Amino acid sequence: MIERLLPGVGGLQNIHPLVVHFPIAFLYGASLIYLLAWIRRSEALKWTGLWMLTLGAIGAAVSLATGLYAEPGLMISVSVRHQLLDRHKHLMIAVSVLTGLLTAWALVARPMPARGRYVFLAGLLMLLGLIAAGGDLGGQLVYGYNAGGDACPQPIDFRK
Repeated sequence: MIERLLPGVGGLQNIHPLVVHFPIAFLYGASLIYLLAWIRRSEALKWTGLWMLTLGAIGAAVSLATGLYAEPGLMISVSVRHQLLDRHKHLMIAVSVLTGLLTAWALVARPMPARGRYVFLAGLLMLLGLIAAGGDLGGQLVYGYNAGGDACPQPIDFRK
C-alpha cells in the first residue's frame, strides 16, 4: 500500500531517510530564528525558536533511533563502515546530545536563556556545524555507496 502512494519507499532498506530531514530543517530554522530574536529583541521570535528547537530535538531523537536501528542491516563494505558510517554515527550522536542539552536549557529558561545567551547561541552554531559534517557523511553513504537503497534497484514506473 505504501509503495503505491510513495513508490520510492519500496527501494529503501529502512525508514531513516524518510525522517532525517525534518530535524535538520527544524534545527537550522531554530538557530536562525533564535539569532533573529536576539538581534531584534523579539519575544515572539524567541518563542518560535523554542518551538522549532523542541520539534528539532524530537526529530533528532527519532532520526538517531532509526539510524541506530538501521545500521546493522546496511549493505556496505567493512571499510566504508569504518571510514564513513562510524564517523557519521558519532557526529549524529553528538548532534542529538547537544540538541538535547540546548533544548533542556531553553525549556528551563523559557523561551531563551538570558544568562549565558552567547554560550547558547554559540552552541547553536556548533550544532549547525556538526549537522553539516554528519550530513555530508550521510550523503556520501547514500549517494556514493547506496547505503539504505536496494542492492539492485529497479526503475520506478510512475505511470501506474
